[in-house]
Amino acid sequence: MDKPTFVYVTHINNTPENVWNAITRPEFTRKYWFGRGVQSDWTVGAPVKFITGDCGVELQGQVLAVDPPRLLSYSWNSFSPHPDNPNETSRVTFEITFAFGVTRLTLTHDQFEPNDTIYNDVSGGWPVVLSGLKTLLETGEPLPFTDE
Repeated sequence: MDKPTFVYVTHINNTPENVWNAITRPEFTRKYWFGRGVQSDWTVGAPVKFITGDCGVELQGQVLAVDPPRLLSYSWNSFSPHPDNPNETSRVTFEITFAFGVTRLTLTHDQFEPNDTIYNDVSGGWPVVLSGLKTLLETGEPLPFTDE
């Protein structure tokens, strides 16, 4: 079986620099990523941490490639692996381009093992997170998610 890959493309009415800042600065990510602040110094080899509201680290990774404001790639390691796949590590890559007056953001989440349980989680999660990012950058307000 081939390794699954998740790709999501969206167009955002904002600059590549603002999109870059929104994916790399915790003061932005907390607004659209359900309170998670992403932290790193964004140099190759540096750690990446997703800090929850209670200051716990939910996800971690390592910066693999960086070319602001065009490319960012990091490994994705879950702290709560599923019992049937304890070594769930994958890769997230953001490609940012500007054309026709808008920014195109392409997210590729890949390097999953066949039957990786995290693949199903991110396939449902990334569209929600990136919709929140797009809304925040275009309106200045986060999506009004509730617990309902």
